[in-house]
Amino acid sequence: MNLLTRRNWLVYSILAVFWLLLVGWQIQEHRQMRRVAREGFHRRAVDISNTLALIMRSQRFFVSRERIETVLKELVKQDEVSSIKLLNQQGDEVASAGDPIDLPKGDIPPGGSWDETTHTMTVMNMVDLGTNIIMSAEEYATNRPGRRPPEGDNPQGTNSAPAPRPESGFSPDGPRPPDSTNSPDRDRRFRFRPRYSEEEIKQLIKYKSPHGFVMVMPAHIPEFVSRHDFWLRLLIVFLGTAAAVGSAIAWRNLAQNSELQIRLVRASELNSHLKDMNLAAAGLAHETRNPLNIVRGLAQMIFKQEDASPEIRIKSREIIEETDRVAAQLNEFINYSRPREVRRAPLRLQSLLTDVSRALNYDVDEKKVKLLNEAEDITIQADEQLLRQALFNLVLNAIQAVPAGGEIKLRAGIDHGSECFLEITDNGPGVAVENREQIFKPYFTTHQEGTGLGLAVVQQIVMAHGWEIKCLPVSPSGACFRVTHIKLSS
Repeated sequence: MNLLTRRNWLVYSILAVFWLLLVGWQIQEHRQMRRVAREGFHRRAVDISNTLALIMRSQRFFVSRERIETVLKELVKQDEVSSIKLLNQQGDEVASAGDPIDLPKGDIPPGGSWDETTHTMTVMNMVDLGTNIIMSAEEYATNRPGRRPPEGDNPQGTNSAPAPRPESGFSPDGPRPPDSTNSPDRDRRFRFRPRYSEEEIKQLIKYKSPHGFVMVMPAHIPEFVSRHDFWLRLLIVFLGTAAAVGSAIAWRNLAQNSELQIRLVRASELNSHLKDMNLAAAGLAHETRNPLNIVRGLAQMIFKQEDASPEIRIKSREIIEETDRVAAQLNEFINYSRPREVRRAPLRLQSLLTDVSRALNYDVDEKKVKLLNEAEDITIQADEQLLRQALFNLVLNAIQAVPAGGEIKLRAGIDHGSECFLEITDNGPGVAVENREQIFKPYFTTHQEGTGLGLAVVQQIVMAHGWEIKCLPVSPSGACFRVTHIKLSS
């Protein structure tokens, strides 16, 4: 792992750590905000319960259930409480308002019981709300304070329970009940003559006196605050993620640009070195042709001597052929290594194809190939000498590929508005799919007598003009070399 890669991993790791810290921080802040919202909501529930407890403690000894439920219904209408239920010491309902309450299993914690499905909080207050006895409307009308007993009632007022109880149990001058007399906060204005015994009063207080209450509050406000905070934290995390990803992409692009610049510098140095090597190789090939010409000339002199034996003549002929072959390869190598300087000029393409066909008449006649010129009469912008050499190599390559009696077509036409194409098509064996890109590389050939530089020179000339060349298949057999993006002359 090089220094650049280690530096990249270090930067990516730092960005990942910062992103994880941001996500953890936002999660912790959201939990804190949710807890604060619930605590505030619970404090509001405590305030409502304390107010309700004060209201209950301020009532008279006997209270109408309808009156209490009317007060509770008014409290439920405020949208802060959805339902409320007063409970006695046994936990049974004494009075209620709002929706029915399903008490959760187990004890309700001091902070309230939260229901995540209904988004409500249930609060239970089991403090003593006093010894007020909640009665129905009929019972309260019979026992309400201030009514005088009927004639013949016991004016003394004892704690015993006589068999015939009076209709009213209260009198302005009557005694207080035992439970309320001993309470310092029970300063009542009315005394009564009890129609209930002491035991019955205790039973009434036990079963009909509110000892606490259960209140269900819809948690709209804390849920809204929590949801709003959640989306805010999510937006912060999203922006942090976008910033981290953007920083990583920016760093990657910076690293790639730095690496690309290093590669460009190295490629420039290598290119300069290759140019020097190319010039040296071209010079070496050029200098090698002179000794070859001397060897070829000496071999011809030996071959022409009258006293030379047949064996010497055969050897001399082989030397001449081999020197010709090496000289041809050197000429192609020098031609391939030569810089391509394009000098564009208006050029009639059909006339150039006719000249190339005429130059190859000997090869065409020797192999009995049918060469057809079907090009349109169009004028293009090109270097005549370079294009002539490229067409010569393409047509000669097609002549070598087709069998005896084969057919070669030269076609040219307008492709787009300001461009034209050029095709050299033959009905030979064609080019294999895996070789269609390789045939333009130097020294790659499928012919035994080929040097592998002809099509490489063609591609050099085509690319120097800014054109494009492809090898395409022909049905049922054959190959098509298509040159495109040739600019028309205006």
